[in-house]
Amino acid sequence: MILLYGTGFVKCRAGVTPSFTGAVRPPLIFRLPEIIMNVITPGSDPCGTGKKTMKRILGFFKKEPVLTAAWVLAAASAFWVKPNKDYLTYIDWRSLCILWSLMAVMQGFRENGVFDVIGERLLKRTDTVRQLAVTLVALCFFGSMLMTNDVALIAFVPFTIATLLSCGRREAIIPVVVMQTVAANMGSMLTPIGSPQNLYLYAASGCSVGEFIMIMLPYCAASAVLLAVGVLVLKGGKKKADPAVSPTRPVILSKRNLVLYVILFCASLLTVARILPYYISAGLVLIVALAVQRKSLLSVDYSLLFIFIGFFIFTGNVGNIPEIKELLTGAVAGREKLFGILMSQVISNVPATLLLSEFTDDYRSLLTGVDIGGLGTLIASMASLISYKYYARSPGAQRGRYVLDFTLVSIVFLAVLVPLSVII
Repeated sequence: MILLYGTGFVKCRAGVTPSFTGAVRPPLIFRLPEIIMNVITPGSDPCGTGKKTMKRILGFFKKEPVLTAAWVLAAASAFWVKPNKDYLTYIDWRSLCILWSLMAVMQGFRENGVFDVIGERLLKRTDTVRQLAVTLVALCFFGSMLMTNDVALIAFVPFTIATLLSCGRREAIIPVVVMQTVAANMGSMLTPIGSPQNLYLYAASGCSVGEFIMIMLPYCAASAVLLAVGVLVLKGGKKKADPAVSPTRPVILSKRNLVLYVILFCASLLTVARILPYYISAGLVLIVALAVQRKSLLSVDYSLLFIFIGFFIFTGNVGNIPEIKELLTGAVAGREKLFGILMSQVISNVPATLLLSEFTDDYRSLLTGVDIGGLGTLIASMASLISYKYYARSPGAQRGRYVLDFTLVSIVFLAVLVPLSVII
C-alpha cells in the first residue's frame, strides 16, 4: 500500500515500518488535523504514522511543560481578550532581543571551546577533591554573572561529571553538582544579565546597573559564604584528585571567531547599559553568526524565548480584564517577595516574574523574591533542571538521592536568605 504525504510517498505493508521518499513532509503543525483523525478513527491509519506522530507530540509536551503551560494559558486568555494588534504591544521585544543575543554569543563561545579551555587550565592548579570542588563551584558562581545561570551550567556541569569520573571520585559528583547548581542560581542574582528574569526586571524597573547590583549584593554575598562552608565540609575533601590526562587538550577552535564573539558580547553589554539600541546589537549578532558559525544559532534555547512570548500574551490579556487585574493587584501588593518565592516553587521563577510583574510596580521586592525563589524545589529555577538532566544521564546516577540532596541544600539557603530579605 502506498499513501501520499505531501510531495513524498509512504510505502508500507503489514508488519513493516513505513519509509518515506521524495521531499520532506509538511511541517508537523500542518498535519495535526490529519494526525488526530488517524488516532481517533479506527482503520484510517494503516501505517500507524498518526499514532507515532501523536506520541512525538505528547513527548514534546512532556519535555517542555513550562512552554506548553505558557501557550495553553495564552490560548485560554484569548477567549476573554480576542486576538488583535495590541497583542504585539504586550511583548517586551527589547528584553527578548538582548536575551537572544546573549544566548547566541555564549553558544558561540561554547562551540569554540572557550569554556573547556578555561576549565582545563584552572584544574591544573588543583590537587585535592576540595580544591577541585572550589574551582568547579566558583566557575558556575562567577561565570553565571556574565553568561546567565543556564549557560554556566550547560558549560560546566558535563565537564564536572567527566572530570570527577576520570578522578575516580564518583561519590563527589552529587554534592559538587548540587553546589554548582545553587552557585549558578545565586551568583546570577548579582547582574542584570545573570538570568532571564533579571534581564526582564532590570529593563522594566529602569534602574541603573549599579543600583541593580547593590540591591542583590547582600544576598549574593551571603550565598558565597554558604557555598564556601559547603565546600569546606565536603566529605572526602582531602582525598587526592588526579584527573586522567586526555590525549587531546582543549583548544580555541578559531581565534578569529573568538575575537568576533568578544566584540559581540561587548555590544550586548552596551545594549544592557542602554547605550546601544537593541536592534543594532541583535542585528550584528545575527549577521556575524550567519557568516562565521551558523550552528551556534541553531543551538540557542528558542523554547525559552517562546515561553516569554506565551506568558507576555497571557499576562497582557489578564491585565486587560479589570476584575482579575484588580483582584490580583490587591493580593500581590506588599507581598511581592512572598508571592515571588512561593510561585517560583510551582511554576519556576521566570514565569512567576512575568506573571507577577503585571500586578505590581515594586520590582525591587519582586526581584528579590523570584531570585531567592530559584531555590527550593527542583523546578523553582529552570536552570536547576539542566543540572539534573545532565546528572540523570551519567553512569550509575542516583536520581532520588540527587533530588533529596538538592532540596536539603536549598532549604538551608532559604533558611538564611528569606530572613535576610525581611531584614533588608
